[in-house]
Amino acid sequence: MTRGGLDRRHIVGELGMAISVAGDALHGRVEVTPEMFVPGTSCLRTSILAAFTDLLAGLLAGRVIGPRVPVTLDLAIDLYRPAAGLRHVEGVGQPVKAGRTVFVAGVDFIADGEPLATATASFMPVPDKSLRLPDSALLLERTQDETKRLEQPFADRAGCVRQEPGVALLVRSEEGLNSANTVNGGLIALAVEEAALSAAPGTTLTSLAMRYLRPARVGPLVATATGLGAIARVDVRDSGDDDRLTVRATTRTFL
Repeated sequence: MTRGGLDRRHIVGELGMAISVAGDALHGRVEVTPEMFVPGTSCLRTSILAAFTDLLAGLLAGRVIGPRVPVTLDLAIDLYRPAAGLRHVEGVGQPVKAGRTVFVAGVDFIADGEPLATATASFMPVPDKSLRLPDSALLLERTQDETKRLEQPFADRAGCVRQEPGVALLVRSEEGLNSANTVNGGLIALAVEEAALSAAPGTTLTSLAMRYLRPARVGPLVATATGLGAIARVDVRDSGDDDRLTVRATTRTFL
């Protein structure tokens, strides 16, 4: 979930998703731009769909868990087809389970009128009860005119670089934090994607599953991919926090 919910200064906010409320669901719509592509392709990054999932599902979680801060436990997304040549993407987020300790939401994505992907994310209240969501986190609706747009490729804007095949580094930025003041889960998805794709150049991700094990507080984060064939395991460690494991992920590339 983005810091302050819909703060336009946030890196995820610059992805330009317009959001509207329809009953218990949230509808998001975004115009796809070249800054959102996997380098060297015309394919929308799967990590951007993961960031949209974290945003829509996190906002829904805030409606139930708030005023306490929801933190992401896990997130998984599967694409039905390569995300190439898209003009617009729409996402519909709906609650799946609203329990006392865990909230689960699903997000279905449609691109240019055709199904693109399906995703699920789960959340729990942050253990620190003194943390509270800002009022802006519960202001769910915004138009695309109210958003700032990416002016450089997503990885460049986020400060995510490929260090070597299978390894990507993500810096900690004030514009990339969530409401618990730790690194945004959608940006960690970018580091996972970059690590996996740097080990398999020329491909894009058909699936991405992440388990958030501990908050990423310090940074830089280092994502390391190991795998065989189309499947990779990616471990993300906080290099500024004794290299503690923060996320374990699994990715699969299109063949």
